[in-house]
Amino acid sequence: MRLDAVWYGKHPLSILLVPLAWLYGGVMRLRRALYRAGVLRGTRLPVPVIVVGNLSVGGTGKTPLVIYLVELLRAAGKKPGVVSRGYGGKARHWPQQVHAGSDPLLVGDEPVLIAQRAGCPVVVDPHRVRAAQTLLAEHDCDVIVADDGLQHYALARDIEIAVVDGARRHGNGRCLPAGPLREPLARLRGVDMVMINDVGVAGEYTFTLSGDQVLSVDGRGAPRPLSELRGQSVHAVAGIGRPARFFEHLRRYQLRVIEHPFPDHHRYVADDLRFTDGLPVLMTEKDMVKCRAFASPAHGYLPVTAEPDAACAARLRIVLRSCLAR
Repeated sequence: MRLDAVWYGKHPLSILLVPLAWLYGGVMRLRRALYRAGVLRGTRLPVPVIVVGNLSVGGTGKTPLVIYLVELLRAAGKKPGVVSRGYGGKARHWPQQVHAGSDPLLVGDEPVLIAQRAGCPVVVDPHRVRAAQTLLAEHDCDVIVADDGLQHYALARDIEIAVVDGARRHGNGRCLPAGPLREPLARLRGVDMVMINDVGVAGEYTFTLSGDQVLSVDGRGAPRPLSELRGQSVHAVAGIGRPARFFEHLRRYQLRVIEHPFPDHHRYVADDLRFTDGLPVLMTEKDMVKCRAFASPAHGYLPVTAEPDAACAARLRIVLRSCLAR
């Protein structure tokens, strides 16, 4: 949250860090140029690789989009698999196969969520090339979707999709540490498609995240409409890149939200969800996979689905079709 004030506001500290941002941006430009010139070589696999990533640090809605792409590819007759770094995972050995019941503390929360929702093979490894090679060796996949990894050029890719938060955009437009960018903004000109989460302008391809059903974290209760809680007070728990997006979503359904933001990839303990007033507790699906072990009937979560608008969906199909044809 303190970084948000620097990166997305007019904090004077950002100005002081500009020389470091120039240095960082220069290094990233040089690194990309070396890969493009063949001085540094990426590993090309025998199947198409689709990278879904972002320039900025923090949440942009990338994981629901990965799930949407897996479903879209499967509907087209393909057999997709997903590779990820497994951010935050503490496994002693890599690579790791991920299943719906895997421990997110070992393999990361987002890969577990993808395995649970997409129902496809998922392999995590900080070394993404090794993860992809393991995926092909262990599973019958004919296309790979890389969750994140836009800046990891060691894994050659056929398509790059960059995801942008429509509300926060690129913050102050500066690279780390003065701003939120992992690479200079010019990098977006080289990707195959930029997809804006939520609010776009004319000519942009946009998608939204929809979710209006509350499911029980402990898996016992039946789903119920979020609208049933209209006018009620709820504890809203979110350990995602931008917790405010979750809180705003709940308020659109006229819930009275008591906010409990946590850092992205937060490692929950039972006390984080223990409130004494008896009010319902709602969390994101990403949080749910880490809270199942100590959830109570009062704990619910909202699964969300990526929904591209008509123009975005049409463009995405064209991009995928060209890739798969190659």
